Amino acid sequence: MMKILIIEDDQSVAELERDYLEINGGFQCDLYTDGTQGLQAALAGDYALVIVDVMLPGLSGFEICRRLREVKDTPVIIISSLADDIDKVRGLGLGADDYMTKPFSPSELVARVKGHIQRYQRLVGSREKARPEMLKVRGLEIDRESRRVWVNGKETNMTSKEYDLLLFLAEHPDTVFSKDRLFDSVWGVDAYGDVSTVTVHIKHIRDKIELNPDRTQYIETVWGVGYRFRG
Repeated sequence: MMKILIIEDDQSVAELERDYLEINGGFQCDLYTDGTQGLQAALAGDYALVIVDVMLPGLSGFEICRRLREVKDTPVIIISSLADDIDKVRGLGLGADDYMTKPFSPSELVARVKGHIQRYQRLVGSREKARPEMLKVRGLEIDRESRRVWVNGKETNMTSKEYDLLLFLAEHPDTVFSKDRLFDSVWGVDAYGDVSTVTVHIKHIRDKIELNPDRTQYIETVWGVGYRFRG
């Protein structure tokens, strides 16, 4: 049975999420009300997905997401009463896979959890074996099997969505994609968010793989259209 980690300091909300996920989703859920303890559980446990509130004692949900992304690519859904776009962009920019605003539909939460887990499993476990596991382009190496990236022999850490976006572009060299198309292809057409998160992720990827961000050798901006990976 797949396990879900819920980090939420509102006990009634946490129990509602747990009940719906266990009864309607068939998951097993662990609950934590403290951010520090929740992060420790997320790092140590084998969870299929993490649900985290933003306002928590100990550590905020944003900080939990940031630290988790340094070592794991487990799907993360942020749930918060903060509805401003800047908070949503911040959460998605830190590597969250989704952002839901309170109050929300418990049934929608179950659907989104299932969708993100299925998408993650497809990306990790159902790749086409006919293609080479290692993609190499001018000093950039992308390992599909381990989801790791090297630049000139030095490994660089990527969040789950940074890796997915980089791989998608690299697998379609010299093709120009709009931000809308990239968002739909990498995040999924049913994912919450907007195309501004694509710009944020492209910047983070460039910071990690480009030797000179002013003269990019991998991801080019096609002004007024979108982005292209140089083959």
